[in-house]
Amino acid sequence: MTNELVPQIKTISSSVFQQTGKKLTVIGLGGEGVLRTTGMKDQAREVITTAVAQGITYYDSARVYMDSELYYGTYWNKNPEKREMIFHTSKSARRSKQGALDDLTQTLARLKTSYLDLWQIHDVRDENDLHLISKSGGALEAFIEAREKGLVKHIGVTGHHDPQILTRAVEQWPVDSVLMPVNPVEEIIGGFLTQTLSAAHKKGIAVIGMKVLGQKHYIAPEMGITAELLIRFALSHDITLAIVGCSSANEVSALVKAGKADQKLSLDERREIMKPYRQMAQKLAYYRGSVFNVD
Repeated sequence: MTNELVPQIKTISSSVFQQTGKKLTVIGLGGEGVLRTTGMKDQAREVITTAVAQGITYYDSARVYMDSELYYGTYWNKNPEKREMIFHTSKSARRSKQGALDDLTQTLARLKTSYLDLWQIHDVRDENDLHLISKSGGALEAFIEAREKGLVKHIGVTGHHDPQILTRAVEQWPVDSVLMPVNPVEEIIGGFLTQTLSAAHKKGIAVIGMKVLGQKHYIAPEMGITAELLIRFALSHDITLAIVGCSSANEVSALVKAGKADQKLSLDERREIMKPYRQMAQKLAYYRGSVFNVD
């Protein structure tokens, strides 16, 4: 009997995050799924434990994701050596400097950690957000200050509402990364995968894909479109990594399987996957809210 090597999750070579000295996997555990709940400690622990055991190194959360940070904090408190091996992120949706700093204090306490590898300005949607965050006393000052003090290693911005707004945030703010939607619907519509992705590449910052499964709405097994295929679809674009929220150990395993595969799909393969979504693409981009003004 021969001993076959078990494929490992592929890792990325990111000059942006290189200074952390941590290897980042091309897939990360999203902060939604079972983590964005309350009162589901056992299920959340199973998902986190499985993700760590199977080699995922990127972990997503946000201050507004219900008990997500508390679930993580409970696990890291019991396994501090594992916390130092992974790349931990969170987000603040507060728009003032003091509000964001208050969020960071709570986030670090809830996560049972002294620092974040990445702290992100959360869910930037419109002109008003850009103004409030950028002005004197705005949240951007808190993010820059936290990075200078070493409380966070990197800062980023996230958005899924309006690609033009997110693109301007990428261009105007001193961020190290952008978290944005990457899925078949987005390739059909354009915006995030054209304007924002291009701006991020031009600036040389990391790009993290989200909304990869569209909260599972994009999965269509009868058409051969599985969660693994959608994750590979996202990773076929020129992004740094993709995150997916999970609600069970089996879902974590599917995420890991995609991370071990040869991710790249050809343009023809991507076009075939996009076909079922074309007619309803704008409505399927539910996370864009009123941008399309669809019924």
